[in-house]
Amino acid sequence: MRQQVLVLYLATSVLDSDVVGWSRYDGTGRTRPTTGDSDEPPYPTGLAALHDGWRLFQASQLLPPQPGHEYDVSFLKHEFFFEKVEDGLRL
Repeated sequence: MRQQVLVLYLATSVLDSDVVGWSRYDGTGRTRPTTGDSDEPPYPTGLAALHDGWRLFQASQLLPPQPGHEYDVSFLKHEFFFEKVEDGLRL
């Protein structure tokens, strides 16, 4: 069994909001995704990834902004980790 991991950064904390950033990792060795290899996200929303069989296993903690920093630009905070487990040997 090999794990595939999909990290989606969403516009808000709800799974049906738009994907604004993503990363993919393929432990099966069948594909070799890299950062910036696509202009289009693999799914339009986190919910679409669930519909396609990805399992959600982590969502980022929701933290309120510090007073006076509500409009600061920083990291993408609505991060969701998904996985698929595939049969087969690494190629």
